[in-house]
Amino acid sequence: MADEIVPPANELAAVALGNDGSTVKRAEFSNRVLIKSILGRPDGGATLAGQKVRIGGWVKSGREQGKGAFAFLAVNDGSCPANLQVMVDSSLYDLSKLVATGTCVTVEGVLKLPPEGKDKQMIELSVEKVIDVGTVEAKYPLPKTKLTLEFLRDMLHLRPRTNSISAIARIRNALAFATHSFFQEHSFLYVHTPIITTSDCEGAGEMFQVTTLINHTEQVEKDLIVNPPPTEADVEAARLIVKEKGAAVAQLKAADASKQEIKASVDELTIAKANLAQVEERSKLKPGLPKKDGKIDYSNDFFSRQAFLTVSGQLQVETYACALSSVYTFGPTFRAENSHTTRHLAEFWMVEPEIAFADLQDDMNCAEAYVKYMCKWLLEKCYDDMELMAKNFDRGCIERLQLVASTPFGRITYTEAVELLERAVAEGKKFENKVEWGVDLASEHERYLTEVMFQKPVIVYNYPKGIKAFYMRLNDDGKTVAAMDVLVPKVGELIGGSQREERYDVITQRIKEMGLPIEPYKWYIDLRRYGTVKHCGFGLGFERMILFATGIDNIRDVIPFPRYPGKADL
Repeated sequence: MADEIVPPANELAAVALGNDGSTVKRAEFSNRVLIKSILGRPDGGATLAGQKVRIGGWVKSGREQGKGAFAFLAVNDGSCPANLQVMVDSSLYDLSKLVATGTCVTVEGVLKLPPEGKDKQMIELSVEKVIDVGTVEAKYPLPKTKLTLEFLRDMLHLRPRTNSISAIARIRNALAFATHSFFQEHSFLYVHTPIITTSDCEGAGEMFQVTTLINHTEQVEKDLIVNPPPTEADVEAARLIVKEKGAAVAQLKAADASKQEIKASVDELTIAKANLAQVEERSKLKPGLPKKDGKIDYSNDFFSRQAFLTVSGQLQVETYACALSSVYTFGPTFRAENSHTTRHLAEFWMVEPEIAFADLQDDMNCAEAYVKYMCKWLLEKCYDDMELMAKNFDRGCIERLQLVASTPFGRITYTEAVELLERAVAEGKKFENKVEWGVDLASEHERYLTEVMFQKPVIVYNYPKGIKAFYMRLNDDGKTVAAMDVLVPKVGELIGGSQREERYDVITQRIKEMGLPIEPYKWYIDLRRYGTVKHCGFGLGFERMILFATGIDNIRDVIPFPRYPGKADL
């Protein structure tokens, strides 16, 4: 039996007891107290004065005082936007190695009230022991001056240490948690849909291809340089050897030779045949991608057919909705769109619920409830981070969350939306993009509807079939489909969804009308052949939700590792 692993004795209690009887817990899997659990208290941690704690974090700023007798450090561990003021005496450690921005420290000491009126902070840590130090060995790459988000995109490995990016990370985490909480509370099943797919959900063709053909081709070309392919003469010589070995076997059998002699001759023939096969195979090797009938032969590829990174998990998650009723997927999606706008990424995350036995009205109700739920969650769980966003980026972001969380969304048809926009144009409003029925609404139109006309979120539904995907249910008018978009201030379209076409004959015709091949969608059409069901769903661009919540202008700043044309760092 293996020896039992006994954790080291803990010098500190599992909790720090405040002088009001309350407690602050030590982190369960780390022998320290989170700074949030100290400073995030209603009293700012004042009632914890006199308690001994251990904290760890990174120095945001440091300064030596009293002619080098002691130093003040502003330490942050990422648990909240606030820094804990830490005072260290020079007798405990070389202060010059502690005060540098970026230094990581683990210290232990007693929480004390700062001198009255001296600091905004309600509590500070007087260090009694320096346990560990991760020094900054060279000039810290992030200067103390205010840094632009654009500058930080070139410092992806260090930008989480800044106040803004760390706050965005916590907000992103909270929204992900809220997403799972909302759908789990409403009995949705979380389904992991594939990242590699052979189906194009949107039919746009702007997909990243997944292939091993290029690597295989490069290896073949290198091999052909080192070991040139056999010539026709080499192949003919190998064939001649097989012929000779075969004749030898025949002669031995005709002469009633011993079994041992015949076996030895057959073994030589077998080796000759294997060599011929190898020579013939290598003689067919040619530089370049394999072709068949003038086209790339994907039968030689890893999946024996063309495969892509998914643009949406919707089609696949529908298979589970048609068996388990209410499901959702939440994962990365990809678009190979060569766009450099502030709203586009090559890799982004989508939340895509799918509801069986539900129609477009149910879809809109679910989308509205979900967005409101996330807004309330941020206001309750991330208010301090939202205050930082309001201070640094968008003064109205908190009021916007409050508005959306408490206000019923407007609902208008696409036709009504176009009429409202045309009326605005007639009254003098100028748009860069033309407004007319049959054309998809541009971002400027969407934001005008929600920010100016309604001054709250708006759901636009029943779009022209010509601008929507094949899987959206055709309405009785034959001109529109049961599609809906949720428009919100600041961003415009936040959610796109629809009631799905459940009729076999109609969806087959729609696929043909869109000029798409039937073959890749046979499995999808099968859902309409075997127990079809009325169902609906939507997709929320997760990064767009973060843009809406924070007021950040560029989508590249709300995802940990942005991928866009020319950039795939780390």
